Order: sequence, then structure tokens, then C-alpha cells
Amino acid sequence: MFAKTFGATTLGIDGMLIEVEADVTNGLPKFEIVGLADIAVKEARERVRAAVRNAGVTLAPKRITVNLAPADLRKNGSMLDLPIAVALLQAYGYLDRESCADSMFVAELSLEGQLRTVPGVLPMAILCRKLHIKRFFVAKGNEREALLVDGIEVYAVEELSQLIAFLEGREKLEPSVRIPPKMDNDVFVDDFADVQGQFMAKKALEVAASGGHNVLMVGSPGTGKTMLARRLPSILPKMSYQEALEVTKIYSIAGLLSRNGGLIMQRPFRSPHHTVSSVGIIGGGTIPKPGEVTLSHNGVLFLDELPEFSKMALEALRQPLEDGEVLITRVNASLKFPSRMILV
Repeated sequence: MFAKTFGATTLGIDGMLIEVEADVTNGLPKFEIVGLADIAVKEARERVRAAVRNAGVTLAPKRITVNLAPADLRKNGSMLDLPIAVALLQAYGYLDRESCADSMFVAELSLEGQLRTVPGVLPMAILCRKLHIKRFFVAKGNEREALLVDGIEVYAVEELSQLIAFLEGREKLEPSVRIPPKMDNDVFVDDFADVQGQFMAKKALEVAASGGHNVLMVGSPGTGKTMLARRLPSILPKMSYQEALEVTKIYSIAGLLSRNGGLIMQRPFRSPHHTVSSVGIIGGGTIPKPGEVTLSHNGVLFLDELPEFSKMALEALRQPLEDGEVLITRVNASLKFPSRMILV
């Protein structure tokens, strides 16, 4: 029997729809996942088997094929565990197709059947709204992050058995209540108003903040360069809702959102160690992740003791400073990360 449901992954700072297709037929028992899946996705076979069994559902030994479309896009991470489990339960006939229609599922599954949080839920929720998919099912820990997007019904689920009971109609599950984010947070740990004296330096930083200019501060140790730089975000203009949403998306993908998963309303301040590599500065890796220039997007990137940084790391800053974005090219795809920041 064939079944299909929707999941999602991330590409750059945006969400990407993944169609999870499951086909169950008679034959030699086998569970195969195809569609350019990495090791973490292929390991979902064992997690899904154990989670479904511990949710009280017994799957008969059959030949199972799960396809992740589009097949030319490499899938990574564990966020496809839940849609694979739902598609499998549909293919076995435990769930009705109508009950799973117009829904997107994003979560990792534990062997016990609990739903675990995953990074990048915010861009996936934005994708869900863009595609006019009505319901968005996530783990309880990702609830507040998903609720930042209006226009969709967010269902926060703790266990797979709870989700199965809801989709079967045996249990009621209400959509999470959305609380509009506040955009008037003016509390700064390091406030520019606390600085006494330093009139020339403060004037220079005020001009830089007004025009978005980069700053080079030169002086003896202990004269207040670091102290002033850390307080620069407090005099920058407040972020608009779209800017705050963009920064929150970046931190969501990087896995750096706080536990409450709320909207980031203060401009970011990043101060990497001088031993950071060029990849750490601009981003990259086997699974491309945002670097420091992207994590400081719409904020301040502070390079303390600039001469101590490697030549490669400093040379890598040229394109982000000129273009306001980073282009990372890999064999499978080219990704763009935003990098509009003030360099100090």
C-alpha cells in the first residue's frame, strides 16, 4: 500500500519541502530509505521501528520502501523521523489518509516514542505558511519557535502515541495559542549610556551606528576599546519585525536559540576568538552552517586583537563586507547566507 506525507528540511536559511512516500508490499522483510539521505536519515529506520512499537503499534514484517523527494537534494538531520513514521502508519492502514492531509510533520523520534526538538523549525514553519499547509506538527520544545509564524495551526506533541490517537480521532488535541511577540525590549546588559568620558570614541561610534560604517579602533590596552565595542548594539536602531525574524531564522538553523525559542529582538553581537578559522568566520562544513559573519547579521561583529587573526580568516571577510552575503559552493548545491553587519 502506498502513502505520502509532508516533512521539511533546511537549505541555507530557508525551509525546503520534502515529500515522504512510503510503499509497503509483501516480500522479503526489508526497510530501505532512498532519495539521497545521509547517515542520520538512514538511521531513522531503527528509531522509527522502535518508536512505533513503543507507541503500541505492531508492524508486520514486510518490504518497506521510503522515498524522500526531491531525490536530487541531499537530506540531513533527524527532522524527518516523524513524517517517515506517519507515512509508514498510513501505508500499513493504521492511519487514514484524510486525517493526515494538509499537514506537515517535523520532529525527531526517540526509541521510547517521544518527540524531540530539532533545529531550523522557524524557516520550516514559514515554508508551511507559504505553501498554504494548514497544520504544523512539532515537538513540544519547538512550540514557541513555530508560533512565531501566523496563518498556520501549530500542534505541539510530546509522544508519538498521542499523535496517533489524535489522527485516529480517539483523542482531542487543540492548536497551540499564539502570543504576539513584543518589539519594545530596551534592556541591555552593556548599555552605551553607562560609559563615562571617552567623548571622541563615543562620537565616532555614534557616526558609525548612524551610517552603518565599519570601525577600526586603535589604542593601548585598557583604554576601553572592548568595553565601547560591546555597547555599540545598544545605540543601533531597533530591529524591525522582518529583521528580527531573519536573525531568529539564522540562530534557529545554527541551533543557538534559547530554550524558550522566542523572537530575538536585540541586535546580535559576536566576538569570535582570534584562533577562529576561515570556515568559522564565513560558514561552511560538510553540512553548511552559518559562520560568524552571518550570526552577526543585522548586528555587530567584533574582532578583538585584529592582528592575531589568521590571514586566511581576514581575507575571507572581503566578500561578505562588499556584497552583504556569503556564497558557499558545494558539489550538490550553492548556498547564500546574509552577512550585513558592522565590523569593529
